Amino acid sequence: MALDGAFLYAVKQELSSLIGGRIDKIYQPSRDEIIIAIRSEGSTKKVLFSSGANCARVHLTETAPENPKTPPMFCMLMRKHLGGGKLLSIRQDGLERILYFDFECMNEIGDMVEVTVAIEIMGRCSNIILISGEGRVIDAIRRVDAEMSRERMVLPGMTYTLPPKPEKISFLYSEKEEIREKLFSLHNNDLSKCLVSTFEGISPLFARECVDRASGRDMTLEDLDELTFDKLCDYIFSEREKLLSGNCNFTVLTDENNNLKDFCFTDIKQYGDLMTSKTFSTAGETLDKFYSERDNSNRLKQRSADMIKFLSNTSERISRKLALQREELEDCNRKEELKLKGDLINANIWRLEKGQKKAVLENYYNENKEIEIALDERLSPSQNAQKYYSEYRKSVNAEIKLTELIEKGEKELIYIDSVLDSLMRSTTENEVLLLRQELAEQGYLRLKGGKQKPPKELPPMEFISSDGFKILVGRNNKQNDKLTLKTAEKTDIWLHTKDIPGSHVIICTEGNKVTDETITEAAILAAYHSKGKNSAQVPVDYVEVKFVKKPAGSKPGMVIFTNNRTLYVKPDEEIVGKLKRGNEK
Repeated sequence: MALDGAFLYAVKQELSSLIGGRIDKIYQPSRDEIIIAIRSEGSTKKVLFSSGANCARVHLTETAPENPKTPPMFCMLMRKHLGGGKLLSIRQDGLERILYFDFECMNEIGDMVEVTVAIEIMGRCSNIILISGEGRVIDAIRRVDAEMSRERMVLPGMTYTLPPKPEKISFLYSEKEEIREKLFSLHNNDLSKCLVSTFEGISPLFARECVDRASGRDMTLEDLDELTFDKLCDYIFSEREKLLSGNCNFTVLTDENNNLKDFCFTDIKQYGDLMTSKTFSTAGETLDKFYSERDNSNRLKQRSADMIKFLSNTSERISRKLALQREELEDCNRKEELKLKGDLINANIWRLEKGQKKAVLENYYNENKEIEIALDERLSPSQNAQKYYSEYRKSVNAEIKLTELIEKGEKELIYIDSVLDSLMRSTTENEVLLLRQELAEQGYLRLKGGKQKPPKELPPMEFISSDGFKILVGRNNKQNDKLTLKTAEKTDIWLHTKDIPGSHVIICTEGNKVTDETITEAAILAAYHSKGKNSAQVPVDYVEVKFVKKPAGSKPGMVIFTNNRTLYVKPDEEIVGKLKRGNEK
C-alpha cells in the first residue's frame, strides 16, 4: 500500500486545521486503533490512529466503528493524560512516516504539561506511542521489549528514540543536480527502485508512475538518457508542487472485480485499462474509502471467529452425514428385489432342500426368465424365504426413516448456511451478538457468563427505489421472519434468492402497483444481500406476501411460497449504494 511519507505530508496539511482545538473524546474500538475526537471552530472532527500491520495510518475519518463495552487499558491511560488537552502542533521529520501530535494538558496536580502522541507507520513495527514532555515513553499501544528488538525498545519510562533513518534526499526541496548526483551513485539497475532509494518518502507505486510518465515503459538506470531525465524531473517537480500547495488528486485504484488495490496522492496511469481509478478531494476521504470497509470486516471476523469456525464445521458435518444417508437410501432401492426373491422361494419351496447354496428359478413376473438366488445352506427353504422378507421389511422401514432424516438434515443445512451467510455479511458487532443469541436459542451454542442482557434489536435495512417505493431488507433469520410475517402487508412484494441463502426483501407497495424497475432493483438488493453476492447472475424469486407461509415447527427464516416468478439479476454495489443514498435523502 502507498501510504508513504509524501501522502502522510498531505494528511498533516489536512489535519493542521485542528491545531488549537481541544480533545473531546478518546475511543479504542479495536486492539490497534485509537480515535480522538477534537473540537475545533464549532465542530468536532475524529482523527483515527491505526497501528495495524497491514493498515497503519492516521487521518480524519467519518466512520463510526463500534466500541467495546469496557475501554481497554491503553485507552484509559490516554484519557487520563490527554483528556481535554489542546492540540498545539503536528510535526513530521522531513517525509518520514511518523507524525507527532503535541498536546497541552493538565496533569493530576493541576499543572499544564506537554504530552505527545506519536503515530509510527512502519509495517509490522507500526505503533502509537504516548510521550511525556521530558521525552520519556508513558506507554505504547504495542510495547517492544529486548526480545522483540534489541536496537529500539519502546517501554514505559524509557527515553523515546527515533527509528533509524536512511540517507535519502528530500522529495520536496531537492534540486535537479542533487537528484542527478544521488541517482547515478546507486547500483540498482531498475530505475523505479533507484528512485525509491533516492527520495525520502515516496512509494514504489509513485516511483513506477514517475518512470512511466517520463518514458512510457520500464527502464533501467543505464538506459536513462538526458531527455528522459529532464522529463522525469519535470514530472517530479510538478507533483511535489501540487503536494506543497495542497492541490493533490488523491486516487484509489480498483481491479476488474472492484477490489481495492492501491492509492496515491496523484493520478495513476501506469496500469492502463487493467485498473479503474477514482479521485477524492481529501487525503482522509481517500484513506477512509480504502480502509474502512476492510477494517470493519476484519474487526468483525476477529470477534466472530469462533462462530464462523463452529458454523463451518457444523455445515461440513451435516453434509458428510447427508452423503452417507443418501448412499444408504440408494441401497434401499433394492427392497423390491428382496421381496421378489422371498416370493419365488415360497413358490418353489417343493423343489428346494436344506443345504443348498443357491437356486436357479423361473421369474414368473418377468416372462419366466431364470434368476439365481443365493441361499443360506444352514437354513431351510422356508427360513431362507423369511430371511429375504425380513430384509425387505428392514429396507422399507429404513427408507421411511432415512427419507425423514435426509429431509430434516437438508433443512438444518439450509438453516446453518443461512446463519453463516448472515454472519459473513454482518457490519456491526450487535448483528453478530444477535446471531449468537439466535444460535443459543436453537440449542447450537451456549452463551458464556450465564444470563446476559439481550442485544438491542436492529431495524431492517431500508432503501428507496428509483420510483419512490420503500424496500426493507432483513439482517438475520429472526428479523426475516418478523419482516415477512408481521411487518409486511399481504399486498407487499416478497423477494428471496432462489435456492441460495440470503435476506428476505420486502417492497412496501402501500396498495400501489409496483413498477418493473422497482422489482428489478429489489431483486438486485436480494442478490447483493445473499451468498450469491459475487456471482454474475443470481436467480431471485418474487411473489406477493399473501402467498408466503411458515411451516409449523420450522427454523427461523424458513418459509414456503407459491405463485412465484423468477428474475435473474447481477448484484451491483453501485446500484445498492444509490438506493441507500436515496433513503438517506
